[in-house]
Amino acid sequence: MKETGGVILKGGALAADELEQINRYTRRPFQEEELYTFSVALCDNEIDRDWERFTVGALHQLSSLFLGKTGIFNHNPQTQNQAARIYDCRVEPIPGRKTRAGEGYHRLVAKAYLPCSEKNADLILELESGIKKEVSVGCAVAKAVCSICGADRRKKDCGHKKGESYGEAVCCTVLDEPTDAYEWSFVAVPAQREAGVLKQYGERRNRNLEDILKSLDGEGELVLDFEERSALRREVQRLWEEAACGRQYREDLEKSVVRLCSVAEPGFPVQAMQRAAESMSLEDLKAFEKAFRGKAEQSLPLAPQLAGAQKKESPAENRAFQI
Repeated sequence: MKETGGVILKGGALAADELEQINRYTRRPFQEEELYTFSVALCDNEIDRDWERFTVGALHQLSSLFLGKTGIFNHNPQTQNQAARIYDCRVEPIPGRKTRAGEGYHRLVAKAYLPCSEKNADLILELESGIKKEVSVGCAVAKAVCSICGADRRKKDCGHKKGESYGEAVCCTVLDEPTDAYEWSFVAVPAQREAGVLKQYGERRNRNLEDILKSLDGEGELVLDFEERSALRREVQRLWEEAACGRQYREDLEKSVVRLCSVAEPGFPVQAMQRAAESMSLEDLKAFEKAFRGKAEQSLPLAPQLAGAQKKESPAENRAFQI
């Protein structure tokens, strides 16, 4: 955190690998306190104000095309308009939400950075206060087809009008197979209604580990924020440690069953008992150990001879010392 021109600038909390991602685009390594980072929804697969929509496949292709691309203002590609740069980009599904076209809702979420400096102080303040929020993307696509009949809208007029309903379907232009991503811009009114700076990457959902594990069975991509990844990593580490203790306990139990079997049933092949013990459940191992131990104790004592019962003192032996 640092103060510039009376404005406190604070970079967003970065995951361990994020600083490395950012420094791919810098001439020297930057530290976290030198950077301001924010997350932005670039576009989605919902029908926009121009009656166009991206396919989910197009969003995935754009996620790689937008890496390293510059954020500017009002689609004006001049050097002085460069404001931020994208260092991470991915498609995020929103479970349980559908688009007007009936698809599962997906959005393209990017992380961008800019240096903390006097020059950027006003922009950072505008981002923090929500003044600079809405964005729009500039890209090229190979396919732009009618959602009703699939006709290429660049080659002919199929007769279907964008925005009109045909049965239960709303006509729009479907954009697919992106070939390039030029830039993304801060604008006053974006074509995509929900494109803009996010309060927090992935809009933190306060999911606990149980919710995350349940979502593994769902469809689409699972996106975890930094805190969720850290919590999941800690839980996996704890389970690994407990599993190691469990494996040691089972190994000791198998050895005990084989040893007691050799005492209780001297004629039973040791190797056969070892193979049987390895295939037993934990409950069966405990049952066999209890049974073999009982039979073995009938054959010979399992406790050392010197560990016999202590001699009981006669009340009369210490009578002289009683007060």
